[in-house]
Amino acid sequence: MHRIAHFAPLLLLGACTAVGPDFVEPALPGPDASYASRGGERAVLGEGPQPEWWKGFGSTELDALVDIAMQRNHSLAASRATLKAAQERIAAMIGRTLPQVDANARASYQQVNLSAIGLGNRFAAPGTTFNIGNPEFDLYTVGGGVSYDLDLFGRNRRAVEQAAAQAEATARETEAAHLVIAGRVVAQVLAIAALNDRIATEQTLLTESQRNVSLTEARERAGAGTLVEVLSAQGELARDQADLPGLEQQLAEGRAMLAVLLGTSPGELGPTDYSLEQFALPEQVPVALPSSLVRKRPDIQQAEARLHAATAAIGIATAELYPNITIGASLTQSSSNAGNLFSGRFTGFDLFSGLTAPIFHGGTLRANKRAAEAEARAAAETYQQVVLDSFGQVSGLLSAFETDSAALAARQHSSDIAQRSLHLSRRSFQVGNSGILQVIDANRSYQQARLALLEAKTRQFQNVARMYVATAGGWMTSIAETAE
Repeated sequence: MHRIAHFAPLLLLGACTAVGPDFVEPALPGPDASYASRGGERAVLGEGPQPEWWKGFGSTELDALVDIAMQRNHSLAASRATLKAAQERIAAMIGRTLPQVDANARASYQQVNLSAIGLGNRFAAPGTTFNIGNPEFDLYTVGGGVSYDLDLFGRNRRAVEQAAAQAEATARETEAAHLVIAGRVVAQVLAIAALNDRIATEQTLLTESQRNVSLTEARERAGAGTLVEVLSAQGELARDQADLPGLEQQLAEGRAMLAVLLGTSPGELGPTDYSLEQFALPEQVPVALPSSLVRKRPDIQQAEARLHAATAAIGIATAELYPNITIGASLTQSSSNAGNLFSGRFTGFDLFSGLTAPIFHGGTLRANKRAAEAEARAAAETYQQVVLDSFGQVSGLLSAFETDSAALAARQHSSDIAQRSLHLSRRSFQVGNSGILQVIDANRSYQQARLALLEAKTRQFQNVARMYVATAGGWMTSIAETAE
């Protein structure tokens, strides 16, 4: 026991503080007056949207599609598996900080080389000399041992810290992946709805162009019109008809992309006859303040976790510069007869402690420390850049909230005027006060105004969805459950 007591000071040394810098969370940003004064009446500044933000569009079909994507998207499944692997690496690193216990067993047939230990091949007894040769025998051995790395300067503890930070970064990356996929599903559904509306609008405009053809043909038959007017109207109709195949192709591509997001094939997708009219545009959108954004937005949290991991790496590299001590014990049972293997006469044991100290490594260890410090500085700069990028994105979307409403009102007014102008131009043509070119110009202006109005509506929906994605978070619980 007095020999074992010699290890007590070493055990106390194992409780030393880990070397290297301790991670400190970056300071929260201060209030931004320009940030808070933008966004118009639609933006409500605070903590930001709830996790299931897409429900703000008031569509059960959209809700169901997002749920399907969360369950069946293959990229998300791969991301969750990667998260599980990162979590298991934490457990593996924690295991290295505990005593390591191993058992062993061996059976062998051996020949002892007596010359190697100075006995030679001949044995001389009083008055006799005879050659015994190198003896051969069976040997059976069982045993076990325990060893413990005292981790005097915290290398293993910093490694656990680094693994935990890396797992946190992976978790935030997985959270961001879920958020991005949800945003892409919403954006794709809205894009399909906008394409459906545009195709319907183009078909309505084709009807108007067909009316112009019918009017010119009627005037020609009555002798009041010319073939030039008929051909002009027919040319306008043909140009409008040429736009439809391209829109149909865009719709097919949109359906294919939505199917990929849902983890299925376009043939299994089902109908996608959505229209923007079936989605509610939220009157108010919760937008996270800067102080909340840095604690919710997953890409910012991921950058912070990577900074934490890089800081822990400095501690690992620093600990490599200092000595380390390992203590342990082993117990062995060896016998040439298997029947005697567990007899106390054949027991051997070993209590040990060992020290390893770096003396000369050609500058490698200090270079590793400097490299870790440089990587930590790079991670800190990356974090600051991610924060600035996110603030810039939200600020730009707040400006879009202000301009989208004004643009939509202006486009609606322009469409109303163009519709009335077309109506008056057609009446004027019917009574012979104007030519068909005036009607065609009015019809073209009306087409452009209707399509611009639809584009403004689409942009407003898309910007709201982008704002949700830019400020949402809170997926950690569901991700952790899935990973388990």
